Amino acid sequence: MLESLFRRWNRKNVLDSKYEWLFDPYDGDEVVVFDTETTGLDTKKDAIISIGAVKVRGNKILSSQSFELFLKASKEISTQSIKIHHIRPCDLEHAVEPLEAARAFLEFIGNRPLIGYYLEFDMAMINRLIKPWLGVTLPNKQIEVSGLYFDKKIALIPQGNIDLRFDTILRDLNIPRMGQHNALNDAIMTAMIYIKLQQPFKLH
Repeated sequence: MLESLFRRWNRKNVLDSKYEWLFDPYDGDEVVVFDTETTGLDTKKDAIISIGAVKVRGNKILSSQSFELFLKASKEISTQSIKIHHIRPCDLEHAVEPLEAARAFLEFIGNRPLIGYYLEFDMAMINRLIKPWLGVTLPNKQIEVSGLYFDKKIALIPQGNIDLRFDTILRDLNIPRMGQHNALNDAIMTAMIYIKLQQPFKLH
């Protein structure tokens, strides 16, 4: 009830009416798994420089419908971030403007549920990109894979200490780590985690 009222209220704040469909209930069978790479880890000051996403239907990753964009950086990329994602200023020479990327991302995700690892951070970064232009934050349903993983594990080992690190989850679920660390590869691996967690879970 409260969620429905909030969605209706939030819908009225959309600055561009052609995006009001974001607030329509989703009745399809797909989800979108996404990841971002950023200039740093401060959600109030840093900026997105790469977005990667894939659609999932049932237990299948729709790899032919992947999304990857590099964005022009609005601030300097921290040295620590470069060590993680290896994206240097020179790699963004042909990157798109942030507003263009935001529009393309919305067209890709539609009103599908959004899935990620450490999704709270990625959503905060995406909303920083979208809200100044659209007037609202994304209303899409959100699913955190580490939360799904925790619920599965804790049911099997109630008194256990659950390690929620990304690499640990990959190993535990026998999912191979893709070579290059980037937003699209991370989104694909997260999609694999999500699919695996929809299946019967066994204690390793």
